[in-house]
Formats: sequence, structure tokens, C-alpha cells
Amino acid sequence: MKANIDIYSDYLLCSTSQASATNLSRLLNGDISHDSVTRFLNQGDLGSKELWLGVKPLVREHERMDGCLVFDDTVIEKEYSDENDVICWHYDHAKGSTVKGVNLLTGFYVTQKREDCESLRVPVMYEIVQKPEFMCEVLTKKVIRKSTRTKNEMMRDMIMTAIRNQLLFKYVLADSWFSSSENMTFIHNAGKYFIFDLKDNRLAILKTGSSGNPDNNSKEWTSISDLDIPENTPTAVWLKGISFALLLVKQVFKDENGNVTGYRFLVSNDTGLSYDDFTTIYKKRWGVEEYHKSLKQNASAAKSPTRTIRTQQNHLFCAIWAYIKLEQLKFQTALNHYQLKAKLYLKAIQAAFGELTNIKAKACSA
Repeated sequence: MKANIDIYSDYLLCSTSQASATNLSRLLNGDISHDSVTRFLNQGDLGSKELWLGVKPLVREHERMDGCLVFDDTVIEKEYSDENDVICWHYDHAKGSTVKGVNLLTGFYVTQKREDCESLRVPVMYEIVQKPEFMCEVLTKKVIRKSTRTKNEMMRDMIMTAIRNQLLFKYVLADSWFSSSENMTFIHNAGKYFIFDLKDNRLAILKTGSSGNPDNNSKEWTSISDLDIPENTPTAVWLKGISFALLLVKQVFKDENGNVTGYRFLVSNDTGLSYDDFTTIYKKRWGVEEYHKSLKQNASAAKSPTRTIRTQQNHLFCAIWAYIKLEQLKFQTALNHYQLKAKLYLKAIQAAFGELTNIKAKACSA
């Protein structure tokens, strides 16, 4: 199994077209048959547990106590694949609409040793959102698929798994989708810190002196966008539904002319953070966005014609493993993922050009 994962993930890194069992067999001149590749993708259920066992040595080599565990999801579009529990319709935040594909939720680890020039950024666990149940929308009467667990529930389970696996991390980072009061309380009670993006309609009250948490029914609650707090300055607040005080930062974004172009609110239960701490730590969340992009563009995540749920899940596992190989090579070569992929592509073009030259020479001499 391990050898098959290694060969198939290497193939996904080299492939520039559809990643099929037939094409892999052709690449290896038939040394591995199409049927054996298909059997491998149908054999067993590769998932988050196998990912952790595989990536664990790399993580142990680089992990630090101040590591960050980042959570985010993405939709890998599969417009022309048949619909099933895995490939179905999901809301894509990037597009602001529902798209057909695989919804992947990842626990992404970011850490950096002082002697490392680059930070380690790897997935350590993941969940593929499945929607096996059907329900009818009251207003539209449209039948839609539904998952048995929410992504917030999945995230909380994954955090506990990371703690049981003794993964060293201090902060949990996520966007506003995961910034529920339940998630904040859960992480706080687990002895970890969080930094979350907040929607500007969340209700809060400024914390003054040693006053306790105000009544949830108090009329003093106001939207954080209306709070009188200084820009780019951590401010102690009570957030409605949370029993402990938090630090809130209002980030202001301006254009080159000094005109305000937008705001972002960040919140944390680490009450000792400075503004620079907030921004420096939360920037690490961007690594998961680059992971999503590289997974799709460099690891052939969306290029498989597999038809069954098991083969689709196993292909995605191998694509994630291909990404991890790129991350390992990054440390060994000092090249980023796209530079590595470009180097492979150049070698492929050079080989094709050389083969074309030979074909032309033979044709002329015939």
C-alpha cells in the first residue's frame, strides 16, 4: 500500500492532464497495469488517521510550542462528475454561491523553528464533508442533501484529536465561519488560545475595570462595528454568549491615498497580545489558502475521473500526500511549490522536444 501511495502521488505531481489509471500505466510503460492502479484506489479507506501517521515524522522534526492549528474548508469543483454523498452541492465562500464538488475541511499546521528559513505548513488532519441525507426546503420545496455533522462539530473533534496526538500548538486560527461562541468556549476550556475573524454584527460590551460578565439580556449590548474602540489597538471586551473576557482588535485598511477601504475585527482569549502579535499570528492563516491553491493546481486534486466514493476519497488522500511531498522538497531545494512544478514541467517539455526532433530526423531519413 505504501509503495502504491508513493507511486500514485508522484504521478499526481508530474501529471499535467487527467490523472487516470490508464495514463499512469502508460507513463510506466505498462510495468503497472491499469487494473492494479484501479485495485489500489479501491483498496481500503485512506483518511485522516493515515495522513497523521505519514506526516508525523516531518511534524515532529519542526514543531514548536507556539505552533498554530488553522482550520478552513474549500470546494474542489467536479462539475462533470456524477453526484453522490461526496460529490454534491456545497456553498463556496470564495464564489458566494453553491458549486458542485468535494468539500474538504482541513486542520492545517503552521510552525517554524528559529533555525529554519521557511515555515512548515502541512495538513495534519482532514474531513471530507459527506451529505448522505435528504431534506426538503420549506420555501422552495427543493430537495437538497444534508450532512449528519456540521463543520463546526468536525473542527472541535479535530482539535481534540490533535491534543490526543500530542501535537504542539498554542493557537487555533480560523475565519468568521468558525467563530461561534461554542467554538470559542470549547477551545478556551481545552487550554488553547484562538484568534478568530468576527462578523461586524456580533454583540459586545467594553470591559471596564473589574466588572463581571454582563447579563445576556442587558440592553447595553451593541454591534462591534458600533463600539467606540481605537483603531489597531487591542481592547478588552465582553462578547455576548462568552463567559470570559476577550481582546478585540479593529483593523483598518486604507489605500495609497489614505482612504479607508475596509475593516476587519479579530478576537482572542489571549489577553496579553499586542496589535503586532495579533497581525503576525493571524497572517499564518494565509498558509491554508495557499495550500488549497497548491492542492488544486500542483497536486491534481480535481483531475481524477474516479467514479466511486472510495476511489474519490483515496485519490484525494494521495493528492494531499503529494502536497506534503512538495513541502518536504521545499526544505531540501529552497524552491517553492510552483518553482518545483515549473521545473518538472520544463523537463517534460524538453523531453517532448527531444522526442519530436528524433521523430522528424527518422522521417526525413526514411
